Amino acid sequence: MTKLTQKSTSLSRRTMLKGATAVGAFALAGPAYIKNAMSSSGEINILMWSDYLPKPFIADFEKETGIKINYTGIGSNEEIINKMKANKGEGFDIVSPTNNQGLEWGPLQLLQPFDLNRVGIDKVNPAMSAIGNKDWNFDGKGSHWLPHIWGTEGIAWRTDKWAPSGDAPSYGDVWSEENAGKTMGRPHSMMLCAGLYMETIGELDPGSMWKAYESEATMRPIWEKVTAWCIARKKNLKLLWNDADTQKNGLLNEGVIVGQTWDGPPMALKSAGEPIMYQAPKEGSMAWVDGMAMPTGAKNIDQIYEFIKFSYAAKNAGKAIDSHGYNSPVSGADGFAGDAYKKNFSDAYPGASLTNLNPWPPQAPWYAEIRTEYVNKFKSS
Repeated sequence: MTKLTQKSTSLSRRTMLKGATAVGAFALAGPAYIKNAMSSSGEINILMWSDYLPKPFIADFEKETGIKINYTGIGSNEEIINKMKANKGEGFDIVSPTNNQGLEWGPLQLLQPFDLNRVGIDKVNPAMSAIGNKDWNFDGKGSHWLPHIWGTEGIAWRTDKWAPSGDAPSYGDVWSEENAGKTMGRPHSMMLCAGLYMETIGELDPGSMWKAYESEATMRPIWEKVTAWCIARKKNLKLLWNDADTQKNGLLNEGVIVGQTWDGPPMALKSAGEPIMYQAPKEGSMAWVDGMAMPTGAKNIDQIYEFIKFSYAAKNAGKAIDSHGYNSPVSGADGFAGDAYKKNFSDAYPGASLTNLNPWPPQAPWYAEIRTEYVNKFKSS
């Protein structure tokens, strides 16, 4: 039996919008009004995904603004929420929840709305900026969330050791006997995508995994089947990941030849010349938008708006996506990215891939609790 190495137990992440407009036609309005950013402490405390702020980006921001970034990296939405609960909204100026998390954040009352008159919201994709007004407008006080980085979760593999059998890989490849002991994934998303694969082979009714978001009564029988199916194939997995570094290490050093991953880590490896490929699978890649939100205890307000202004400049956003491998909602950012980024994007989403994206649905607290129950059952089996 293959030994399953669990690198982390923390879970969660991601979402986006369905269809070509979710990726191809991405811009709202409001002049960028910025006060003197040096009027308070001259620093900003950011809690963000561990690979989102490349060193060159931080260096450029600090040089241009004189504001010091104190960057705390995280690997899951649970980490963000738990830190904010524990600190009662204190300690950070910007946090980075995923767009499907609004139903969980709203009742917590740990965020404050943005002053959109101080945000160059016209610089970003309108389909993505609309998410804040739709899903993060708590108590009618305005948007509590701004888009920052978007991407997908799909299949990555070692091109020198494996290749998909057809034009595109499948989520089923991670669980197959063919690849036993040489695969990896993140428990909760790997299980959901196993369900999507089960739909294609007749072991679940089409649409089951999305119906599971409707109610506990609907969810439980679906996830019972998925969990049993995954437990029966757990021996085929090499490791479980939670953050970007673990994904990279799995592909480079842990003997993983195919895994379900975020797009950024394998694309960064590919750009560095490693024999790695990432592609949207047959069942459709899982799409998400990670944002910027302002906790109620944020202290450095002027610096926050300076950071947003800097992040929404196409040149700065382009340099960042060139480094971390994800994508930007900022209009024209891709024009400042290099040829490697553009080639990676084309390779990752061939044909109709961009119109076949699966957005992570809005996630109610009850859904998250029940999913954790089944994930724990899978991990402890």
